[in-house]
Amino acid sequence: MRDFPVHTALSILALGAVLAIWHPPGDAQWRALTDFTPRLTPLSPFYAHRTEAELHLFVPAPRPLARKLPPGKSNPGGPLFDDSAGVLDNYYRALRRTAIHEPGAITRMVHYGDSPTTADLITGDIRKQLQSRFGNAGHGFILPAKPWAWYQHSGVSLDGSGWDMFPASHFEARDGLFGLGGVSFTGGPGASSNVTFGKATYTQFEVWFLHQPGGGSFTVSAGDTVGGRVETAGDSKVSGFAAFESAPTSSLTLRVTQGHVRLFGITAESAGPGVVYDSLGLNGASITVLARMFNQQHWAEELQHRRPDLVIVNYGTNEADFPDFIDREYEKEFRETVRRLRAALPRTSLLIMSPMDRGHKAESGEIETMATIPRIVALQRRLARETGCGFFDTFHAMGGEGTIAEWYAAQPRMVSADLIHPTPQGGNLIAAIFTREIVNGLNRYRLRETQ
Repeated sequence: MRDFPVHTALSILALGAVLAIWHPPGDAQWRALTDFTPRLTPLSPFYAHRTEAELHLFVPAPRPLARKLPPGKSNPGGPLFDDSAGVLDNYYRALRRTAIHEPGAITRMVHYGDSPTTADLITGDIRKQLQSRFGNAGHGFILPAKPWAWYQHSGVSLDGSGWDMFPASHFEARDGLFGLGGVSFTGGPGASSNVTFGKATYTQFEVWFLHQPGGGSFTVSAGDTVGGRVETAGDSKVSGFAAFESAPTSSLTLRVTQGHVRLFGITAESAGPGVVYDSLGLNGASITVLARMFNQQHWAEELQHRRPDLVIVNYGTNEADFPDFIDREYEKEFRETVRRLRAALPRTSLLIMSPMDRGHKAESGEIETMATIPRIVALQRRLARETGCGFFDTFHAMGGEGTIAEWYAAQPRMVSADLIHPTPQGGNLIAAIFTREIVNGLNRYRLRETQ
C-alpha cells in the first residue's frame, strides 16, 4: 500500500498522559453475570445503547457511561457482538472446558491491534477480567524489549538493551520474518532482556527465535532456575522455540553470549486451567500489516505453534486517515488477512473488533467523529459476516457517533487529548462490555449444547 504512512503521528500524542494513571477494574459489578445461569442468559446478543441501569451493572458510578443513541440517529445495523451461525463455537468449546476446570484446559486468545493495544489498553483489562473468571494460565506473549517507549503490558516490567528492532508496521518488508508479535529483534553479545511479572508467578516459559546461518547463542533463566544455553545456528531461516519449566517464579532473564541472535518474543504460562491472552499491538499498524508485511509461511508456522482458540483482529484507527484506501483497497486487504488466518488455522475462531470512535476538531472548534470511522465499522461488520468471523462493535459499544466529544469532556476523561487513545477509565469500560459479551456468548453456546 504505497500511500499508507510509515508512522501515524497522532498515535504518538498524549500516550504518556494515557498511561500516567491506572485504575483497576471493578469486577464485582459484572461477576454475577459470569456464572452459567440459563434463566438470566440473553438468547441473543445485546444491541447498542443500553440503558444507564444496565450499564451500571458493569461499571461503577460515577464513571461516564456509553450514551444512548440520540433521536434521529441510525441504528448500527446489528448487535454489539455478533457470533451468529456458530462462528465462535470452536472458541466457546475451548472456553467451556476451561470454565468447568478440566485439568490442563487452557484457552488461548491472540489479539492483534494498533497503538492502544501496544500499551495494553483495553486488552490488559480484558485479560484481567477473563482470568478473574476462568483462571490465570499465563500472561502470554511479550516482546523482549520496547520498540516504542510506551510499549507495556499490565503488571509486567520489561527492561531490554542492545537490540536492533524492526516492527512490521514500519512497512519495510525485509524478509517478512516478524514472528508472532510483528517485531524482529537482533542482538550481539551483551544484548539482554529482563522480564518481571509483578505479583504473578509462572512455571512454563518459551523463547521464540530464528534459526539462521551463522546464528549465535543465548542463555535464559527463570528466577533461580537456569534454562540453559540455546544455539540458534541453522542451515536456513526457520522458526525456533526453546521451552523450559521452573519452580513458580515472577522473573525471566535472557542474554546473548556469542554471535548474533534474532528473537521474536517470550511466553509465560502455568499449567492451567485458565485463560492466556496475548496482546500483540503494533504502533501505526493497519490491516495491511497482516495482509502484506508478514511472510505468509513463517507467520503460519508461528500461529500454528501458538495454537490459539481465538484470533482477534482489531484495526481501523489508522485507516481512518485514508478515505480512498477504505473505498478502494480495504476490502481486498481484509479478505487477504482472513484468507491467511484460515489457511494457517482452519479450526480457530476469528473475531473482528472494530476501532473506537476517533475525533477531530471541526472548523467550528467542536470535536466531531471522523466521517470515515462509521464507514469502516459498517464495512468490517459486513465483511465479518461474509467471511465467517465474529464481530464486536467497539464504536457503538462506546455510544456511537459523537461519543468521543463526551468522553473527552467527562471527568475523569475517558479519552486522551489526541482524541484516539482511551484513558484507563475508557479502556476499562470497553473491556467490561466486551467481556460481558464473551461470557453471554459462552452461556448461549452452553444452552444450545444442553438442548
